[in-house]
Amino acid sequence: MAGPQGELVFAPLGGVGEIGMNLSIYGLGDARKRTWLIVDVGVSFAQEENLPGVDLVLPDIRYLIEERKNIAGIVLTHAHEDHFGALMDLWPKLKVPIYATPFTASLFEAKLAGETMAPEIPVKEIALGSRFNIGPFDIELCSVAHSIPESNALIIRTPFGNVLHTGDWKIDPTPVVGPPTDEAKLRALGDEGCLVLIGDSTNAVRDGRSPSETAVAAELAKLIESSRQRVAVTTFASNVGRIRAVADAARRAEREVVVVGRAMDRVIGVARETGYLEGVQPFRGMDVYGHLPPDKVVALCTGSQGESRAALARIAADEHPEVALSRGDRVIFSSRPIPGNEKAIGRVINGLIDQGVEVITDRTHLVHVSGHPRRAELEEMIGWVKPQTVIPVHGESLHLAEHEGLARKLGANTLQCRNGDLVRLAPGRPEIIDEVPAGRFYKDGALVIPAETRTVAERKRMAFSGMVMVSLAIDDKGQLVADPELELLGVPETTADGSQMFQVAADAVLETFDSLPRPRRRDPDSVAEAIRRSVRAAISSHWRKKPNVTVHVLTV
Repeated sequence: MAGPQGELVFAPLGGVGEIGMNLSIYGLGDARKRTWLIVDVGVSFAQEENLPGVDLVLPDIRYLIEERKNIAGIVLTHAHEDHFGALMDLWPKLKVPIYATPFTASLFEAKLAGETMAPEIPVKEIALGSRFNIGPFDIELCSVAHSIPESNALIIRTPFGNVLHTGDWKIDPTPVVGPPTDEAKLRALGDEGCLVLIGDSTNAVRDGRSPSETAVAAELAKLIESSRQRVAVTTFASNVGRIRAVADAARRAEREVVVVGRAMDRVIGVARETGYLEGVQPFRGMDVYGHLPPDKVVALCTGSQGESRAALARIAADEHPEVALSRGDRVIFSSRPIPGNEKAIGRVINGLIDQGVEVITDRTHLVHVSGHPRRAELEEMIGWVKPQTVIPVHGESLHLAEHEGLARKLGANTLQCRNGDLVRLAPGRPEIIDEVPAGRFYKDGALVIPAETRTVAERKRMAFSGMVMVSLAIDDKGQLVADPELELLGVPETTADGSQMFQVAADAVLETFDSLPRPRRRDPDSVAEAIRRSVRAAISSHWRKKPNVTVHVLTV
C-alpha cells in the first residue's frame, strides 16, 4: 500500500536560539505547494540600550506573506505576549483564520479594544481539550499547567504521524487556577505513537521540578498576614493564579485589594468574564487607596519588570498621582526578572528602599515559581509521550543544548535547528533540508519597520557621538551669500584646552569651503561631502569621537 504523498515539514520563524517572539509553521505537501499551519505569533521586548526608540521586536513574516494563499490558519497556544503579541500588527498582512480558547480569545479582544485604530481581527473560539481540523491538520488541544490560564500543547495528527508541539508548560499537580497538565492524554499519545516532540527548553538547565503555584500562594498569605502596614504585590499581569492567590490572602487578612495599573485591570476583567476569578471578592479602584488604613490594604501593581511607565516604577519615584508608600510598608516582587530587565528592576527596588520600604523577592522567599519545566519534568514528559525524535525550541543556545542532551540520554533521536531552518519531519528521519527567510521587524511607535533599515542604526550612532547640522547658501558663482549656520547636539561644548567646540566646527566649515576650487563650489553635493568630512575630522581631533554630520547646501 502506497504511503502518503509529499512530506511533513516544520520551520521556526522565531523563538529558537532566543526567548520570546515565538512563531512556528508546519507544512504538508511537496516543495511545489504546501499547506501551512501557523502556531503562535509572538513578540519579544526591545532592550533600550541596544534598540533606542524600539518598543517591540516582531518576527519577519515575508515568507508567510508570499505563501498567504496556502495558509490554513493560525492556532494560539496561550495568551502571553511572546506567543500572541505580534498578531495585531502582522495579521493584516495575512488575513487568515485564527483559533484560540475562550480566555485567550477574550484577552486578545480586550487588547484590541484598548488600542486606538486597532484593526478588526476575528478569532474562532475553540473549547479546551477539543479536537478540530485546520485544513489538512487534525489538531487536539491538551491542557498544560503554566503561568496563565488555558495554556495548551497541540497534538497535530497528519498522514505521516503525530507531532506534539508543547507550547509553554510545566507539571504542577496543584495549580491555583485551571486544570493540571493532562497526563492521561499525553500517555495516550505515547501509546498511539508520537513521531516528533517539539518542546519548551526554557528551564532545561535546572535540575528537579518547578515548585507548585499552591506553595507560592501559601507564602504570599504568610507575608501579607504578618505585615502591620501596607502591602503591595507586583507580578505579571497575566498570572491570574497569582492574582487569585493575592486576593485569597488579602481576604483572610481582612484587607481590601486595590488594583493599580491598566494591564492588571484588563486581565482581571477577562478572568472574571471567563470564570477564573469566580468567588473572588470585588477589587477596589485607586481612588479609595488613600482612604484605607495601612493595615487594611493590599495594592496589586503592574511593573514587575521595572517598566518605566508602569505603576510600581512611578510609586518608587514618588510620582504616582494616587498611590504612595511609606517607611515600613512591604513590597513583594512575585516575579523573576526577564533577562535584560535586571537594571530597570534594580532601579525600582533601590527607589523603594530609599523610601524605607521593605522589598521581598524570590531571592529570600518562595514568592515566585517558573511556568516552565525543569529537567525532571522534561524527563517525565518524554517518558509519557515516547517520541521518536525531540526538537528543542523556546530557548537560547544553552537551553537547547541541555534539552537535546537530556532527550538523547533518554533514548530519543534529536535535532537542533534555528530560526529559518526548514526541517523535514517525515518521511524518513527528521533533517534540515532548506532555509526560509527569517528575521525581525521593529515596532517603532505606530510603525512596523524592517530591522535592516538605517533608522535604528543611525539612532545608536547619534546616541553615542551626537550630531552636527550645517546649512549653507551659495550663489551660482559658488560664493557664500550668508554666514553658515551650525547646530551641535550631544557634542561637548568645549575642548580640553577650553576652546568652543562650536567654533572648531565653524572654522572647519569656512576653511574647507575656501579651499575648494571654484568649479567644485558650484556643485552642492561636492561642497556638502567635503564639509561633512572636515567637520567630523575637526571635532574628532579634539574629542576622539566622530559625530554624525548633516550638511544642507542651498543654491540661490
